[in-house]
Amino acid sequence: MSHSVFIIAEAGVNHNGSIDLAKKLIDVAVDSGVDAVKFQTFKANKLVVKDASMAEYQKENTGKVESQFEMLKRLELNYSEHQELFDYCNSRGIRFLSTPFDVDSLHMLIREFSLPFIKVSSGDLTNSPFLLEIARLGQKVIISTGMATIEEVREALGVLAFGYLKKEVVNIHNFKKAFSCNEGRAKLKENVTLLHCTTQYPTEMCDVNLNAMKTLREEFDLRTGYSDHTMGIHVAIGAVSLGASVIEKHFTLDREMPGPDHRASLEPIELKEMVSNIRDIEESLGSFVKKATQAELKNKVVARKSIVASREIKKGDFFSKDNLTFKRPEGGMKPIEFWSCLGEKANRSFKENDMVEL
Repeated sequence: MSHSVFIIAEAGVNHNGSIDLAKKLIDVAVDSGVDAVKFQTFKANKLVVKDASMAEYQKENTGKVESQFEMLKRLELNYSEHQELFDYCNSRGIRFLSTPFDVDSLHMLIREFSLPFIKVSSGDLTNSPFLLEIARLGQKVIISTGMATIEEVREALGVLAFGYLKKEVVNIHNFKKAFSCNEGRAKLKENVTLLHCTTQYPTEMCDVNLNAMKTLREEFDLRTGYSDHTMGIHVAIGAVSLGASVIEKHFTLDREMPGPDHRASLEPIELKEMVSNIRDIEESLGSFVKKATQAELKNKVVARKSIVASREIKKGDFFSKDNLTFKRPEGGMKPIEFWSCLGEKANRSFKENDMVEL
């Protein structure tokens, strides 16, 4: 069957700067059955100032106290390494994706690798010039919404709509106009998927707020999905049952490896199990039509009941509550016809348990 849920295995920076490790992650992604494996594309000197401190989760997960710049510098992948991973993905039959964190990285990914869409991180939801550049290039986007309010998501969508419409006079007023007009909304519907997300690694259950994914879908009438940072696989599976069209999940070879994201990542066997369970849930959702399945039809006759005589009924007797009851199998008068029988004369005799008829 074709799958409607697009599953992204987020390798991110869990390669720890090693191409060999990155290729092993690709192998795991292929074996798990995901649709794509995603990395991150950045230059540390264009992403963060040199004295920016690490996030608390990064300090806790790495066991180090250093600057973000020092940490990220070790995790950069250069162009030739991207090309090597792209080619390896092609050879393994899996889609290569990456999240750019600066304009030069964005242009390189589009120019060299023709990605089907750009994945935008939660941190860049409010980076309006970056979003505008993506939209002006005509790129489809999947955008995470961690840390955001509804109003911030609306502002980001206004920038994207403005860019897709190729408008020239850049200002906040025109962003709002682009978001509100029919043409702008059509462009967003064509090009944008929103991912609910909680930017904490790992995310506690009390902070997931999975219903917000439904709020995003209802508020903006766009495809929605879920980028999961919880431990385990059950929340991602639950998101599918709530209508997620995209699931993104970090994975690693070993959660005990050093690095900022390993701790909140799935190990290989878990990733494979998540994909299998999502496919089961996806198939089980079925259509919106309520009807008996082919498998049910053979059970229907033995499970449902008919009106039968609860004792001997002679010809000419009146049907009553005292001489009628309801028993399996189906095939006689339906129980809903019981009230039509009451007070009617039997046109023949019936033994106990005979299906009655008028």
